[in-house]
Amino acid sequence: MSWKRKHILGLEEMTADEIYTILEKSKIYLDQIERKETGSNSEELKGYNAVNLFFEHSTRTRMSFELAQKRLGMEVLNFHAVTSSVSKGETFIDTIETVSAMDLDVMVIRHVKPGTPELATKHTTASVINGGDGSREHPTQALLDLMTMWLKGKDFAGLKVAIVGDILHSRVARSEIFGLEKLGAEVILVGPPPLIPGDLSRKGIEISHDIDEVLDYVDVLYLLRIQRERMAEVFIPDEEEYFRTYGLDRKRLDKTKDSCLVMHPGPVNRGVEIAVDIVNDKKSVILEQVRNGVAVRMALLSLLLKG
Repeated sequence: MSWKRKHILGLEEMTADEIYTILEKSKIYLDQIERKETGSNSEELKGYNAVNLFFEHSTRTRMSFELAQKRLGMEVLNFHAVTSSVSKGETFIDTIETVSAMDLDVMVIRHVKPGTPELATKHTTASVINGGDGSREHPTQALLDLMTMWLKGKDFAGLKVAIVGDILHSRVARSEIFGLEKLGAEVILVGPPPLIPGDLSRKGIEISHDIDEVLDYVDVLYLLRIQRERMAEVFIPDEEEYFRTYGLDRKRLDKTKDSCLVMHPGPVNRGVEIAVDIVNDKKSVILEQVRNGVAVRMALLSLLLKG
């Protein structure tokens, strides 16, 4: 398809054709990475400038974007809120307009407040990529997850994906739901009642409060991190109780299909969402998700800047 989109704000607004275009282009970059054909000498986006504006902490997303940008030959600036003029009271809009005046072509924005990347588009001529906005969306994480499933030979039509855990506070879960449903997959949400938003159940998505009910038939088991930093009140009694009720241990893993994929967006709370001894199990593709993230972000940068 002919690429028209200027910004990547969320998967809710994307079409299935756009998602498949991203996956196919990402596969090209992944093949190049594995053949060691990309690196600091790449000139595909030479002359383009990028800034990574992270108002929240990040390891995987920030480093993955920076590596993707450098592999395409871009000039890269990294912004950290704690060492910027934000600490002096500078507003978000002033920050966007200031860095935009430096002749930038793309901004990657992560912020605690939902909607901030969209707000930024009104104050810059650069392309904006949402690196995670509050509990709203995390589109690039969902795209790399979809790519991981796709590369593992999963047919999205009729694919059964169980998303387990803290769905209420998870921007990843929302992007996963939007992307999976657009591609024809079936989504089952599993978790304690207080951690599953009521609006999702009203949309006809299957809901379960018992992980043991879904283990033997799902194709993907997607475990979410318990996000205590976003909880204004207590939603679970304690982490040990959560693990006993919803955590993936060896006994539960053995009940899943041989072809089932175990996924997690990271960082993993070992012994809370997943037992220590199965993080690197043969069914786990957690590290493959990280690897695929660089290729996906390279594809997005190329599509936004060159079409």
